[in-house]
Amino acid sequence: MSSFETFFEGWLVRQEHYLDELQSAQQRAHEAREVDLRDLVSRVLLHYQQYYEEKSRIAQRDVFMVFSPTWFTSLERALLWIAGFKPGLAFRLVSDSVPDLSDDQRVRVTRLVEETRVEERALNDKLAKIHESVAAPPLVDVARRHARYVESEGAEGEEEEAATRLKSALEDVLADANLLRTTVATKLVEMMSGAQAVRFLVAVGQFQLKIRSWGLERDARRSRGGRRW
Repeated sequence: MSSFETFFEGWLVRQEHYLDELQSAQQRAHEAREVDLRDLVSRVLLHYQQYYEEKSRIAQRDVFMVFSPTWFTSLERALLWIAGFKPGLAFRLVSDSVPDLSDDQRVRVTRLVEETRVEERALNDKLAKIHESVAAPPLVDVARRHARYVESEGAEGEEEEAATRLKSALEDVLADANLLRTTVATKLVEMMSGAQAVRFLVAVGQFQLKIRSWGLERDARRSRGGRRW
């Protein structure tokens, strides 16, 4: 986990650099070439893809940790949907950051919204069935208790088989959720002009970094014994 946390801290630094580059491109979008804006958008999307690829590698080793990530603040963890942000959030950011969509673009976005809602509901149902298959206490608590048992004594028989099935089921739903997140983002930027895609990615980056900043401040207050908010 320490290796991923090191990766994530470096990834966040690069995220801030990309946000600076996106904001600069946004300011000069009226004079920038479409090909240059598209190149920047592609590099930013690749940056996000690197995060998901690294997280997938961690999930293969400890999927339970990915569902309760120590590298996130408590606020970030509270906003998680299947170990990441809910895909539908992207549409709110589009609405706020790209008000100049054409009629054709709006129709395509609306269609994608409906498709995404169907996929989100299907994944919610899939995760609910996984939860139902595990007796109380909650899913992650059971998983962590099993992990400690394996480390100290070794699991045998039915418990080991059940834990293996649980791990496999969580890996599958996580992979589907990550695919939906990346698919929605890719389809949205493909619908947009280069300038529109830049504004959208600025909104995404600002939202992510702002939530992290608020989370760090809140956790710092809690550690100092300050009031909860």
